[in-house]
Amino acid sequence: MAQEEAKDTKPSTSEKPNPSTETQMATSSASLSVPAPSWFTPKRLLVIFCVINLINYVDRGAIASNGVNGSRRTCTKSGTCTSGSGIQGDFNLNNFEDGVLSSAFMVGLLLASPIFASLAKSFNPFRLIGVGLSVWTVAVIGCGCSFDFWSITICRMLVGFGEASFISLAAPFIDDNAPVAQKTAWLAIFYMCIPTGYAVGYVYGGLVGGHFNWRWAFWGEAILMFPFVVLGYVIKPLQLKGFAPAESQKALTSVETAVSEDQEIAAGKDSTSSDKEELDDKSSKQSCISRYASNSSNQVSRFMKDMKALLVEKVYVVNVLGYIAYNFVIGAYSYWGPKAGYNIYNMTNADMIFGGITIICGIFGTLAGGFVLDRISSTIPNAFKLLSVATFLGAIFCFAAFCFKSMYAFLAFFAIGELLVFATQGPVNYVCLHCVKPSLRPLSMAMSTVAIHLFGDVPSSPLVGILQDSINNWRETALILTSILFLAAAIWFIGIFIRSVDRFNEESAHQTVLTDGVNTTPLLEGESKTAGTTTSAEP
Repeated sequence: MAQEEAKDTKPSTSEKPNPSTETQMATSSASLSVPAPSWFTPKRLLVIFCVINLINYVDRGAIASNGVNGSRRTCTKSGTCTSGSGIQGDFNLNNFEDGVLSSAFMVGLLLASPIFASLAKSFNPFRLIGVGLSVWTVAVIGCGCSFDFWSITICRMLVGFGEASFISLAAPFIDDNAPVAQKTAWLAIFYMCIPTGYAVGYVYGGLVGGHFNWRWAFWGEAILMFPFVVLGYVIKPLQLKGFAPAESQKALTSVETAVSEDQEIAAGKDSTSSDKEELDDKSSKQSCISRYASNSSNQVSRFMKDMKALLVEKVYVVNVLGYIAYNFVIGAYSYWGPKAGYNIYNMTNADMIFGGITIICGIFGTLAGGFVLDRISSTIPNAFKLLSVATFLGAIFCFAAFCFKSMYAFLAFFAIGELLVFATQGPVNYVCLHCVKPSLRPLSMAMSTVAIHLFGDVPSSPLVGILQDSINNWRETALILTSILFLAAAIWFIGIFIRSVDRFNEESAHQTVLTDGVNTTPLLEGESKTAGTTTSAEP
């Protein structure tokens, strides 16, 4: 069929095809020749991405556990000194420096997320994930080999830089390949790894640091991630909805280059041989410079245009604002929660207790949120309803928990509160992915990540530390922090009344030749329906 179509569209020898026709033919041919990856299935993709996400957050939990269990060197007036423990003890860090370590990786994450989202339009997104994981692995090894505060801080920044590619691009891949009736549930399974990873990281960091050395915790993470780094380069790259395959872009570039060269040769036919060589050399240099400047200008212009499209989308802005307030609380909970529990309720193994609660509530809460939204119909207004109600009720239980003097009453109410609060993970990311057109999803996820960290958990840990230093009462500090969840619920409640449109398939009716290759190339062997067209992958 493809060969017959090619014959029909082939121009006769008597007429010369114009450049645009050659471009379309080459691009269509390249798009049709893109092989369908045979190893991946949607479920395999989900499992692999979940494991990678879990390892990312194990790393965050491990650094937080070290903050709880580590202690600074102390000296008595008589001159007797203790060596301290953990990173804080080895590098003699004060509480502020120790708090900086928990947020240092955010610097790289915030800077790199928009970069990787923009590069996804020029390079294969799946390969970009492999590049990011490579940087992450090398940086984690560097953390284990660090020798002072600045060396480990720089390595933590590079960890964030490497994680940025995965955070920006993984969710769109999952959303593309999830069954239509289970999209939120699949997203919930993926984001379930956030609380689970944090909790496992608490336990992992405490056990490894207590029995061996904190450096081994980082080296162990690198060993776990290495197979997925290799996988990112070896497996045939997947395509993302709304993006052209790399082969199509290369074909387009080669055709444009050939046409450009033909035009230059035609223009120089009447020139002398020496003049032509000089002209070709000069024009070649100017062409390279102008192409580079044009590409850079186009990248910046495209990024600004996409950013404007995000910022004028009211649904997206309201969703992210609520997510910022939510993440401000969750970020501070993850770092200071065990220390607050230890000081308020004299918990002997605060990191283990908080880790256990977070694992159980994180798993069941996140999964419940996704399945409930799918059950009541996955729409943006329904997502906002679930976000506001779950957060409001969770805030009530968490606030009440810190009012109890009994540790057992606290644990019961706080567990219910976390169960409700974690139900937001699937719906909030569903809104981020479906309120924008497919080609904006990586940037949507990247800027959401930037915003919730830059204005959420990055400042929350130091600010809560300053608040605690000021009032010197962990119960009051915890109550003030928890009250911000009510603000998040109120913001998401506003989103219910904003006119919203699910734009997941918006580009399907307006695909260019370039993006056609993405929508007609199935992920799996067999039959796959994409954008209303049935195609069969060759074995």
